[in-house]
Amino acid sequence: MRNFLSTLFFGKDPLLNGLFLITILSLAALGCTNLAKNENSSSTSNSTAEVDSDMPDDRLLKATVKLTTAEFANAISTEDFAKLHKNASTEFQNQYSVEETKNVFADAIKNKRALLPMLAKLVSMDPEFTEPPSIRREQNRPILVVKGRYDTKPRPLEFEYEYVKQFGSYKLLKLILK
Repeated sequence: MRNFLSTLFFGKDPLLNGLFLITILSLAALGCTNLAKNENSSSTSNSTAEVDSDMPDDRLLKATVKLTTAEFANAISTEDFAKLHKNASTEFQNQYSVEETKNVFADAIKNKRALLPMLAKLVSMDPEFTEPPSIRREQNRPILVVKGRYDTKPRPLEFEYEYVKQFGSYKLLKLILK
């Protein structure tokens, strides 16, 4: 089991690792594409003051990442992606049904006995940001980009999450764990 988990996340079997990452990246890419389709205005660059006003503080950033990780772990554990889907952005929800979201992560569900111990540890750990969190604008809407890692052994588990601001809070747009 440990070897399988290592292979899945750290690429000793390039085909399996590639399929897993392509699935996650496809989910994310289609969500971002849908965001662009749903807005009529063009992308604009805003001043630093406007971008900074949309940046959550460090504690809220870490809490948001931990919540996303916990929801993902729960979805894998219960094989029910309804809560993750419900708490995601409108663009994500419009692009994927709960069942389609579950299908994207079917391999992770099949291997949940190996994955859940690691995911359970992630929920109790603080994420480390490998790049400063940033805000970019798509269609004049703030997109929060958070990249980092969890200090797991034998190698860190990296994450890349993106959130779009909706109704005053950030909603999941992209989820990558590798």
